[in-house]
Amino acid sequence: MDIQLKKGLLEVCVLKAISQEDSYGYKIIQDISKIIEISESTLYPILKRLESDGYLTTFNVEYNSRLRKYYHITVNGKKRIAEFIEEFKTVNKIFDYIKEGIIL
Repeated sequence: MDIQLKKGLLEVCVLKAISQEDSYGYKIIQDISKIIEISESTLYPILKRLESDGYLTTFNVEYNSRLRKYYHITVNGKKRIAEFIEEFKTVNKIFDYIKEGIIL
């Protein structure tokens, strides 16, 4: 899969993974890995970028005598998911055009 396309999809997948409840890195990886492969070295830069863009916030919770960083989606993060869904409608039209008449 094209790296830029995968990057964009992963960002929205991360937002989706925390859209129902706050979550932490390892759990986000577990949730997303059911759909698309993601590693820690890929996830954490995405989380940092989403936070700096205002799509999520963070907070710490003590777990087994250490702090665990949790991620919380913001209103702007939820808007980004909605925007992605609208953008993807156009991508689907392009995909349908490309595959039309192609014998696979």
